[in-house]
Amino acid sequence: MTMETHTTDYLIVGSGAVGMAFADTILTETDANIVIIDRHHKPGGHWNVAYPFVTLHQPSAFYGVSSRELSKGCKDEVGLNKGLNELATGAEVSAYFENVMREQFLPTGRVKYYPMCDYKGNGNFESILTGQKYHVEVNKKIVDCTYLKTTVPSTHKPNFTVADGVQFMPLNDLPKIQSPPAGYVIVGGGKTGIDAVLFLLENGANPDDITWIMPRDAWLLDRQNTQPTEEFFASSMGAQANQMEAIANSTSIKDMFSRLEASGVFLRIDENVWPTMFHGATISKMELAELRRVRNVVRKGRVTSILANKIVLEGGEIETTVKHIHVDCSASAISNLTIKPIFSEGVITPQTVRSYQPVFSAAFIAHVEASYPNDEIKNKICNVVPLPNTDLDWLRLTAAFLMNQHIWSQDPDLKKWLLNNRLDGFSKLVRAVKEDDMEKLMILKRMRDNGKPAMAKLQGYLAAIQQGQTA
Repeated sequence: MTMETHTTDYLIVGSGAVGMAFADTILTETDANIVIIDRHHKPGGHWNVAYPFVTLHQPSAFYGVSSRELSKGCKDEVGLNKGLNELATGAEVSAYFENVMREQFLPTGRVKYYPMCDYKGNGNFESILTGQKYHVEVNKKIVDCTYLKTTVPSTHKPNFTVADGVQFMPLNDLPKIQSPPAGYVIVGGGKTGIDAVLFLLENGANPDDITWIMPRDAWLLDRQNTQPTEEFFASSMGAQANQMEAIANSTSIKDMFSRLEASGVFLRIDENVWPTMFHGATISKMELAELRRVRNVVRKGRVTSILANKIVLEGGEIETTVKHIHVDCSASAISNLTIKPIFSEGVITPQTVRSYQPVFSAAFIAHVEASYPNDEIKNKICNVVPLPNTDLDWLRLTAAFLMNQHIWSQDPDLKKWLLNNRLDGFSKLVRAVKEDDMEKLMILKRMRDNGKPAMAKLQGYLAAIQQGQTA
């Protein structure tokens, strides 16, 4: 079998949300050609193997590619997200990316798409189905959209042993249960653990039949504060003002988190347990109330093994039986937290340049790639906002995000692009504020007045952390 060769401007490795958002902006703003390869049989990346009841955690208006709306422009009228902007289901997101590829990308004649292919490096890839080998000569950049190594429960191998005979499953399989077990054991305190618990409760499970193993409690974000529509201005922009004020007025890191919670920026499941984890998980207050119904929460560290009659954890043991269903929610969504320059010689490595928004970040990076002359300038504009794991990581990501916002605000062209990009969300809200709307103007004033003091305070705390002080 002879090697098939191609020439292209950009070789994008990965057709997940990040790769699709990057490609969309390149196609919109340049005349470049693109080759996209992916291991999956259709675009969407991890959405192809996500659990069947998954939804977006933030409004659909923030997600997808810049040129095509995902949101239907409505609010949820039932369920635990009632009253807030709708959250697209996994099936809707998957169909959306497939339509973007089929209806927008391929008809341009500038995109070649190779699903079910393994990338081998140096412009080489191979079909998983046929073994056909390909080589691509790249004129501009290889775009590595696999760097963050997104993992999902269905493909995750747990870091603990499970004895024969134990009922153990990823949360993907919860809808397949055929008969009531003795109880449910949810392993993992992150967003997938939250989703598993909510699925069970929404489907009538008794909360006393749920054991929730939570190695770390997490600070959570109130979804009401992420709504990009005018009616939620006081919540969304108000939360940002509250955040700046809480940081600026804080006297210690712990005091800062207490102020953030008191002002409604942060939530936590158990008000008696101080969280040490932060992954940016977003929930509604109705979801929070449901989670608090589960009283059997086990805080004994991570699971080391599940046996027929007990679960061994780092800090002790709990009883179980083979009649219990154990649900694996221990996968970390992002397994690579190491930062590297986004732009380097011949390679673009998309990472987040705005907190919690990987698709916006990808579109922004593509715009910078298309609009600025060299990698040095591009990297100065695209400082990486690190993905969080611990509570202290929130300080790092917030400081990096504020620095990027400041840099962008000094560039008229970037400000214009942000205003007109649908994935930005809030620029239009701010721009639309009328001169006589004193309530909204006061919120914006609080943001401005506390911005510099907040940044200075964060830098001081980060310096203290480096010196081993975390008060």
